[in-house]
Amino acid sequence: MRLSTVILPVRRWSEGGREVWQRAEELGFHTAYTYDHLSWRSFRDGPWFGAVPTLTAAAAATSRMRLGTLVTSPNFRHPVTLAKELISLDDISDGRITLGVGAGGSGFDATALGQEPWTPRERADHFGEFVPLLDRLLTQDVVSYEGKHYRAHEVRNIPGCVQRPRLPFAIAATGPRGMRLAAGHGQAWVTTGDPKTSATGTADESLEAVRGQVERLGKVCAEAGRDAGELEKIMLTGFTPDRPLASVDAFVDFAGAHAEAGIDEIVLHWPIDGSVFEADLSVFERIAGEGLAQLGR
Repeated sequence: MRLSTVILPVRRWSEGGREVWQRAEELGFHTAYTYDHLSWRSFRDGPWFGAVPTLTAAAAATSRMRLGTLVTSPNFRHPVTLAKELISLDDISDGRITLGVGAGGSGFDATALGQEPWTPRERADHFGEFVPLLDRLLTQDVVSYEGKHYRAHEVRNIPGCVQRPRLPFAIAATGPRGMRLAAGHGQAWVTTGDPKTSATGTADESLEAVRGQVERLGKVCAEAGRDAGELEKIMLTGFTPDRPLASVDAFVDFAGAHAEAGIDEIVLHWPIDGSVFEADLSVFERIAGEGLAQLGR
């Protein structure tokens, strides 16, 4: 079991932003991720900075901890331009970048460029082209592609990623099409739990839903001829009925149960006062320092 955090890009770099990322490394988190949105839910009318510049600055301010997005989506990204930014990030960080990537949703990002929001089928269709094309762009020096949603014409990406053959993909997916993308192109799979049980269910029901997702992923991998054990299973917390940041004991119980369900990495939101991610920072830091040790992993 690994423990990671996600740091929302809400702080000016000169007003505590740098220190949070450096503190995450001091606390020993495996990876520090950030959201890749133009704005997000209740944070829409407050400060919110770009993911790529934030990760670039974090790469310069840290030296050991992995960094990444959780998650990037096709809502306002294009594989050609994103690939160039990722190769640059991977170089600046000396090979510490993970790309969390998902199909996107119907929130603010979906309409920020003036377009109508995509239907669930349209999101899945875009995602189904986005990930394979991005894979090619990050592993081949020259790429041309003509698809329904994306095109690339003699795109050069030299010298490629520091990590070979490319930086790892952590693919967020709970449906069959997305899981097939994870089986075909992912080094990790990401879940936030089942939205149905998160909205109206109990912690036990949520855990059972996650266990079911892991089992379905295993079946999809088997159908694709892939060993499901090759895929890391990541749980982004904060969207289920559980309260793993309530205490160290609560975290240990949560992490232990999800480890038994097949989860390899737990991601905790860095506390933000006055938000949906408000939590006691001292408890959060104790969890970082003691949680996995008490779990015995």
